[in-house]
Amino acid sequence: MKTLKQLLGVTPRKPLTVNAGDSVIKALEVMAEHNVGALLVMEGERLAGIFSERDYARKIILHGKSSKETKVSEIMTSKVVCARAEQTVDAAMALMSEMRIRHLPVMEKDTLIGMISIGDVVKETISYQAFLIAQMESYIRG
Repeated sequence: MKTLKQLLGVTPRKPLTVNAGDSVIKALEVMAEHNVGALLVMEGERLAGIFSERDYARKIILHGKSSKETKVSEIMTSKVVCARAEQTVDAAMALMSEMRIRHLPVMEKDTLIGMISIGDVVKETISYQAFLIAQMESYIRG
């Protein structure tokens, strides 16, 4: 099974980010432009939080706030669950399931190296299982 660093190596995209001081509408525009469900929130070079569709639905819409006037920092999830680059895809899937999250920033030491989604994890798991099946079939055929 691949490590998250290996998975990110074959996933050609940098994590999309916004600044903590940006408006929610700006974050939504970035999400729509790139067709993603979450953005990492940065304060300079530091990971400050994550902003997702869930944050928007629960903290803007339900509370009647304005997307143009509210800052991302006001509604982002600041307690971000992160994974280590050397963790396996299986370990990431278990963590995502346990924490009920769909996006997982990946850190190497104290440096953000990317973000994976549950879709990335599922695709890799299917690919790995197909590989194992092919290996078993080859072994059986002798």
